[in-house]
Amino acid sequence: MILAGVDIGNSTTEVCIGECVGREPVRFLSSASVMTTGTKGTPANIHGIKAALTRAMAALGRDISEISLIRLNEAAPVIGDTAMETLTETIITDSSMIGHNPSTPAGAGQAAGTLLSYEHLDRAAESVPYIVFASGVFGYEEIAARLNSLPDRIQVVGMILQADEAVLVENRIHRKIPIVDEVARIDKVPEGRQAAIEVALPGQSVRMLSNPYGIATLLHLDPQETRAVTPIARSLIGSRSAVVIKTPNGDIRENVLPAGEIYLDAEHPATISLDEGAENIMAAVEGAGEIRDITGQPGTNVGNMFSRIKKGMADVSREDSPAVRITDVLAVDTLAPVLISGALAGETCLEKAVGIAAMVRTQQLPMREIAAKLEEELHTKVTVAGVEAVMASLGALTTPGTQLPLAILDMGGGSTDAAVIHKDGHVVITHQAGAGELVSMLIQTELGLPERGMAEQIKRYPLARVESLFHMRLEDGEMHFVEESIDPRFYGRVVLLTPDGLVRVEKDIPLEKIRQVRRDAKKKVFLTNAERALRKVAPEHNLKNISNVVLVGGSALDFEIPEMLTEDFINWRIVCGRGNIRGTEGPRNAVATGLVLSYAGERK
Repeated sequence: MILAGVDIGNSTTEVCIGECVGREPVRFLSSASVMTTGTKGTPANIHGIKAALTRAMAALGRDISEISLIRLNEAAPVIGDTAMETLTETIITDSSMIGHNPSTPAGAGQAAGTLLSYEHLDRAAESVPYIVFASGVFGYEEIAARLNSLPDRIQVVGMILQADEAVLVENRIHRKIPIVDEVARIDKVPEGRQAAIEVALPGQSVRMLSNPYGIATLLHLDPQETRAVTPIARSLIGSRSAVVIKTPNGDIRENVLPAGEIYLDAEHPATISLDEGAENIMAAVEGAGEIRDITGQPGTNVGNMFSRIKKGMADVSREDSPAVRITDVLAVDTLAPVLISGALAGETCLEKAVGIAAMVRTQQLPMREIAAKLEEELHTKVTVAGVEAVMASLGALTTPGTQLPLAILDMGGGSTDAAVIHKDGHVVITHQAGAGELVSMLIQTELGLPERGMAEQIKRYPLARVESLFHMRLEDGEMHFVEESIDPRFYGRVVLLTPDGLVRVEKDIPLEKIRQVRRDAKKKVFLTNAERALRKVAPEHNLKNISNVVLVGGSALDFEIPEMLTEDFINWRIVCGRGNIRGTEGPRNAVATGLVLSYAGERK
């Protein structure tokens, strides 16, 4: 008979086709994978299941009608969701700053002086240093000619331009000064106030204005004023240019937003405020014991997030919201670029934020409905078989070089599952919130990307910078030469090395920063989750009692996560590596393969 194991995941639906003849061992014939259609565990999954089955049978030159039995995984009631909440906010009033980072500043160095409108240059006093600001109605040639014609006793030490013309002005003036351009709301710059301006050399970032004491030096601030400008200095870290304006009535403050409290209905009930940060939240979760449900303070950011997750799952499972329970969360500290309240040129500041992944369970088993509908449409017997983590363990055992006892880490899109299968066949399992989707959200948030798709690609592929039409520098520093010329559109840009060719990162972000954010996001999610998941299933909850770990699931295909985990597990002398299911599939198809194997075992 021909049978199929079907694993419905958050991101992909995988199929394994096997053949059972009499008492002979099961013979694996083919496999296939497609994107999951709809939310995991809902009838919308049927379209993806049929597509995967059709593809797997087509590889054999056979029709889907020849399948005698389809076995589905029992994982539908568990689903992951993610959210990001900003915890701090920088507010600046009365035109206190232009913490700006345009792509084309000009000149270099820093200076301090009195702000003076270009239109009022004729009012300039002798021997007073001025920072002149000009609106976009004045052209670069006119501005340069006017500056060159000024007598020596008029000191212009810096310029602020509305137009994107800093380099054009700087190339035409006799005395080189720092120039910042692309300041959209230049009409809000207060004339007559003291200001400091700085432009760093190419490849460097501002030093004086990203240091509160540097600002104090240039603007002659007292200790109280120096403390007040700390949020400004922090927001300018990494910028190539900046202007800070001293205003007597300016208000610069960092607010802590009321993100709300998390309530743990558990063996040891607990309440924890979201603004205490991820470390304290996770300590409360770990100390709570078995968690029955997690809710949030009504009317707050986190309360609304949990309510939204529960309502969404209630809608797809057609249950009342009280029947939907959140049984696990993973909280991760991060920094999110947020538009500064009161800024003049669209400046952002890295604000403290917490990313959260939640694990949701329902009372009903939607898989029964999926099985019934699939059976009706295909006229083939469909059953719901074992628990996902158990099936993954059976599939992982087909990896060459493995033996019992064995631990597995199934790293998917929404959750990280762990299991230990002992020599007597006893299996201990756990489901943890947080996996690939949370990593993508952290990358998108920290880099300020407009869409999740680019964050997904940054997560999956290594980086390079195109330095000429025939070579690029890889993220590890290696120089890579090509035989055919690179598309000129990629010249000087950061690109992703995908199997389909180069993909340009449209936002102008240094390669080093993208790489650091990507690696940090993976470590925060996967290293944290791997350790807490394995600790829950390990004998006596001690990682030293685990000797072998096989990594399976989509995230095990990542080009750096397995290496990160291997290095981390050295501390406990754990042998860790990617699974190679059936010696041919790599880390994918473990659950689908386990579903086929488990049928063969039941038959015996």
